[in-house]
Amino acid sequence: MILDTRYLLLRLGQAVLVLLLAFTAAFVLLSLIPGDGLTARFADPALGLSSEQITQIREATGADESWFSRYLLSLTGFLTGDFGYSVQTGAAVSTIIAAALPSTAVLAVSGFLTALVLAVAIAVAATYGPATGPFAWVRRALDSVPSLFISVPVFWLGILLIQVFSFQFGFVSVVSPGPAEALVLPTLTVAVPLSAPITQVLIRSITEVQASGFVKVTTAKGASEMWMLVHTVARNAVLPGLTIIGLVFGELVAGAVVTETVFGRNGIGLITAQAVTHRDNPILLAVVVIATFGYVIINLAVDLLYPVIDVRLRTQRTTASGKGLKNSDASTRSALTATAASVGVDLDWTDDTAAETSTETKATNP
Repeated sequence: MILDTRYLLLRLGQAVLVLLLAFTAAFVLLSLIPGDGLTARFADPALGLSSEQITQIREATGADESWFSRYLLSLTGFLTGDFGYSVQTGAAVSTIIAAALPSTAVLAVSGFLTALVLAVAIAVAATYGPATGPFAWVRRALDSVPSLFISVPVFWLGILLIQVFSFQFGFVSVVSPGPAEALVLPTLTVAVPLSAPITQVLIRSITEVQASGFVKVTTAKGASEMWMLVHTVARNAVLPGLTIIGLVFGELVAGAVVTETVFGRNGIGLITAQAVTHRDNPILLAVVVIATFGYVIINLAVDLLYPVIDVRLRTQRTTASGKGLKNSDASTRSALTATAASVGVDLDWTDDTAAETSTETKATNP
């Protein structure tokens, strides 16, 4: 099997543990913040509520319960899909999240895909561009682009894009735009800083693969650079890229929060900013858990893709599990041993493997 069942179960168990730890840490930190969202919301003199009424509200919401009781109540609710109620509006948090999540999901997916396209294009141009001649400076400039992208603040980039592409050139309208038009500038705002670390890793990975011996031998036999890039270099250079893709998901979430605030998009980022302002802990706790869940899923998918892409990882995992080669492959071992012996090489099998080979040989040659 490409995926080991025990490895899959182990990774799923780790994912569940990460979610539990993230929920616990977020609950503890939000509980330690001075002040109380309920008091700040309902103690406003403009509402005209008496102290008895505020006390009844706190009892109804369980705000005066012990820390551990509130933790168990919140954890049980999250396990059943009940995220509680917003302190500010009184609406169910699950309803608020469900209304805001599609907009953020569209922005995250479009920004992520755009970042991948930018990263691959810049990395290929920076590694396969002309190293000499009048255009050699282009390659050096592209090699420095990731450092520039990663140093640009997200909020400043969003404002700059609005100023240039909307106010100066009028390419994109920010006043009553269509659904697709409203997604252009926020997508670029998310994609540009997100593409920087991916580009850096891809450039280094492609450069290392290009310097490998098998690439030089294949090129010497007449293979073109494009053929090598598509059939050899890309496959060997993609693993470090997958690793950094999983790690930058947290940056994608943070970028979406700032971007939605700058562009006024009704998404998770906007309700998170509002929840921070009003100390709406139920919404903040739900956002943390959802963001952690997305991060865990992305990294789990990346880990499971490793053995699919690189056969060496499947071989290493099989060897590490102590299984070695199966008994059904004993004839293959015998053939390999005979072939190696014909050229003066003695294959050093383990004692168990040698015993299995001997048993198989006797069974097939009585």
